[in-house]
Amino acid sequence: MLKSILAAAALAMVVAQPAFADDAMMKCDDASMMKLQTDMDAMAGDAMKKDAAMKEMDMAKEAMKANKADDCVMHMDMAMKAMKKG
Repeated sequence: MLKSILAAAALAMVVAQPAFADDAMMKCDDASMMKLQTDMDAMAGDAMKKDAAMKEMDMAKEAMKANKADDCVMHMDMAMKAMKKG
């Protein structure tokens, strides 16, 4: 019984780790902005998704200029989510 619980806990940690890794890697810096912008420019298809992502990127850039790193990261995350919706 104990082995089953430990195995389940270990599996849960392995499954959850990649989700946390994406957030941990997100930074409000020029390199991250450029990568996200490149990904948006390469988007094909749904213009509404691209428009929503670009609006979030504009807000992220404004937050970066205002030295609001938390807001910047939030808007970059929203831009990524907008690109992946569908």
